[in-house]
Amino acid sequence: MPSLERLYRKLVVDSDPSPRNGAALHEDEPRNFFLFVGSHFLTKLGDALSNPKTTLTWLAGSLGVAGWMTALLVPLRESGSMLVQIGLAGIVERFRHRKWVWTLGALLQAGCMFGMALCALLLRGYVAGLVLLGLLALFALSRSLSSVASKDVLGRTLPKRRRGRANGWAASTAGVATLGIGATAAWLGPGQFPAPDYAFVLAGAGLMWVVGALLFAGVREPAAENGGTDTDTRLRMLFRDRRLQRFVIARALLMCTALSAPYYVMLAHRHGGETLRLLAVFVTVDGIASMLGGPVWGRLADRSSRHVMLIGGLAASVLGAVLAVLAFGYSALLSPAWFMPLMYFLLSLAHQAVRTGRKTYVIDMAEGDTRTDYVAVSNSAIGVLLLIVGGGIAALSSWSLSAALAVLAAMGGCGALLCARLPSVTDGED
Repeated sequence: MPSLERLYRKLVVDSDPSPRNGAALHEDEPRNFFLFVGSHFLTKLGDALSNPKTTLTWLAGSLGVAGWMTALLVPLRESGSMLVQIGLAGIVERFRHRKWVWTLGALLQAGCMFGMALCALLLRGYVAGLVLLGLLALFALSRSLSSVASKDVLGRTLPKRRRGRANGWAASTAGVATLGIGATAAWLGPGQFPAPDYAFVLAGAGLMWVVGALLFAGVREPAAENGGTDTDTRLRMLFRDRRLQRFVIARALLMCTALSAPYYVMLAHRHGGETLRLLAVFVTVDGIASMLGGPVWGRLADRSSRHVMLIGGLAASVLGAVLAVLAFGYSALLSPAWFMPLMYFLLSLAHQAVRTGRKTYVIDMAEGDTRTDYVAVSNSAIGVLLLIVGGGIAALSSWSLSAALAVLAAMGGCGALLCARLPSVTDGED
C-alpha cells in the first residue's frame, strides 16, 4: 500500500464510523485529500498572517487610520467575499474543472497582499486607510471565486463523512505554522512594531497564496457538465427552499463569532498597549485554537455538522456576555496580561467550530451543481447581512463597546437555538 494511502487511512478512514470504513478507496482520493489540505493550509496560513482581526487592525493603528475605517476591516473582508457569489456561480458552473477557478482566485488574492505590503511601506493616515479598504475589497472579491469553487471541488472529490476532516486538518496544520510565527514575533521582544515591518508579513502571506494555487492545480477532479442555474432561479431558492432558509438564518446569527473578534483586540490594545509581543500573543493563541480545534471539530462535523455549529454559537454567546459585563462595569479585570488572550483563544475555538460546521453542512446538504447554487446563494445573503449588521455594530461600538458585545452575544445564543432545529444532512445521524 503506498505511503500516501496509508497516511490517509490512518488520519481519516480508520476513524470513519460509517459503513464505508475499510472499503476500497478511489485511486485519487488520498492524493486529492492531501492536495486540498496542503493548498488550504497555505492559504489559511496566509489568512493568519494578514488577519483583519489582528494584523490588519494593528497595521491600521500604526498607520494612523481612522477608527471607523478600522472597524470596517472585518465586515468588508467577510462580506465582500460573499456578496457577488450568486452571480459568480453561473460562471463557475461553465467550467468543466472548477479547480482552475480556485487557482485564479488564489493568485488574485496574492496580488492584493503584495499591494498591501506596498501600502505599509509608502502610505499613512487617511490615504492609507482608503487604499487598505480598496485592496481588501478586491481581495474579498477574488476570494469569492475560490470559495464557490472550493466547496464544489471538495464535494465531488471526497465522500461524505470525510469532508469535515479535510477542512479540519487544513486548519490544524495552519495553526501549527501560525504558532511558529507568533513565537518568533514574541522572541523579537516587546518593542514597538513599526509599520514597514508589516510589509514583510503581508508579502509572505502573498507567497502562501501563490504556492497554494500551484498545489490546488494538481487536484484530479472529475469533469462536470457545463451549464447551471441562472441567477433569478438561485434567488428564488432563498425564498422557496425552507431548508436553505433555515441554514442561512442560523449562519447569519452565528457570524457574531467573526464580528466579535476586533472588539476583543481593541480591548486588549486599550489595556495592554501596542507592542509586538502582545500582537504575537494574539497570533499565537489563534494558531493554538486552529491546531487543537481543527481535527476535533472536523471529526465531529462529519458526524453532526449542525451540532458543531450549535456548540460554537453557544460558546461565543457566553464569552460575549461575560466580556460585555466586564467592559461595562469591571474594566480593571481586563488588565491582567493573560486575560484577553485567553478570551480570544476561546472565541477562536468557537469560531473554528462554526466555520467547520457550516462548511460541512452546506457541502453535505446538496449534490452536483445544486451544491454550487446553495453555496453561492447562502454566501451572498450572508454578505449582505454582514455589511448591514457589521456596520450597525460598528456604529453601536462608537457609543458603547459593551453594548456591541452584548448584541453579538445575543446573536450567538439565538443562532445556537436555531442550529438545534436544523434538519440532519449526515448519513446515520439521529
